[in-house]
Amino acid sequence: MNKTPAAKRLPLDIARPLLWGIALSIPIFMLVYFVNLQPFGRLALSPAQCQLKKWNLPQTTNNTSQRMPVLVPRSSVTCCEKDASCFDNQLWGENEPIADQKALLTSIDRSLQYLQSSSAASAYKDYPVEGITRSSVLLSLQRFRQILLTSKSAKQLNTAVNKEFMLYQSIGSDKKGGVLFTSYYEPIYEASRTPTAEFRYPIYRIPPDLDSWQRPHPTRLQLEGADGLQAEKNKLRGLQIFWFRDRMEPYMMQIQGSARLQLTDGTQTHVGYAGNTAYNYKSIGRELANDGKVPLEGMTMPKILGYFHKYPQQLNVYIPRDSSFVFFKENYGVPATGSISVPLTADRSIATDKSLMPPGALALIRAHLPFPNSTGKMEHRVVSRYVLDQDTGGAIKGAGRVDYFVGAGKIAGDRAGVTVGQGQLFYLLLKPKSI
Repeated sequence: MNKTPAAKRLPLDIARPLLWGIALSIPIFMLVYFVNLQPFGRLALSPAQCQLKKWNLPQTTNNTSQRMPVLVPRSSVTCCEKDASCFDNQLWGENEPIADQKALLTSIDRSLQYLQSSSAASAYKDYPVEGITRSSVLLSLQRFRQILLTSKSAKQLNTAVNKEFMLYQSIGSDKKGGVLFTSYYEPIYEASRTPTAEFRYPIYRIPPDLDSWQRPHPTRLQLEGADGLQAEKNKLRGLQIFWFRDRMEPYMMQIQGSARLQLTDGTQTHVGYAGNTAYNYKSIGRELANDGKVPLEGMTMPKILGYFHKYPQQLNVYIPRDSSFVFFKENYGVPATGSISVPLTADRSIATDKSLMPPGALALIRAHLPFPNSTGKMEHRVVSRYVLDQDTGGAIKGAGRVDYFVGAGKIAGDRAGVTVGQGQLFYLLLKPKSI
């Protein structure tokens, strides 16, 4: 969601599952610890030779080179026979509960809008990967949109894409293509425009004099106190914009970077990232593990929240350990927005490190992702998805990190809370002869 130009989540460094996060441009996200969730569900597991390792970067003599580019051109990956996970089955509802071709088209159109802007021209001016330019990204996305509209199935789309496009694969964190995937979402909370005995915990607008604040900036503890209620005694005085019942809600918003608010007067609104103090995010999930409160192995966001539900006073101990602090602005109905200033699309927008990856570009991801089954239980499956790179985040750094936007509300939050695992990231560009 928008981070610094659009809000970005802050990492809960141990995992969204760990504790939540995307920084729409700054704080962005949540999970930074592997939970080793195994895929299962509607799609049968692929044969071993067809699973994620098949999609790793081909071994080359350059794989150990320090000068290896973050994106490496390669040929398309041949799908194994009967390996349905090789295709984006969500587009036409094949083996998926919801068809979302229209959602992908919407996300494409938003990227096309961005790519024709002066902001995109500036962002691509010195992009370092040979062959990736604003023009090539724009033309590739326009052609993909045409193919998407004329294709009748995921397999047909895949065949057409393989014929006209080449892949640029992220080298990942291991220079073999391994990428850690987490998810973020837009929470929906009840809030009040005025403080009451019930709604006590505020979020804040950005201080007008933030640029002149002395460095190092005040810490979270210094700004709001251990209990989160001491703003009137310091630099946050008078900057409150909304109040919440539960202290964890404003903190989670700082991790996610935005939220939809159901106000006590019956109206609705949105808030998004506006700025932050100059501190790196510190995961309270990791802090819980370090103190032996919650086992690191198998840690997820639900487990973290369960601990604080059982011991609410511990929030006053662990939240202050994260010195970072995020400010918000009211967006008056504008939904979660990414760092390229376009609205995000559930299951079709991702956040990456924009110092490395091409903003607004079309990508293909292959990863373990959670989906609710008919009983509401989350099932993890290996899936392929066409997505648009439309966001960034303070915790999303390097070629080996992707944050996957899963939408708004409780189900999205449930999905984000258990998303963590390895996969691959590819950008799609027309072959030179097709441009």
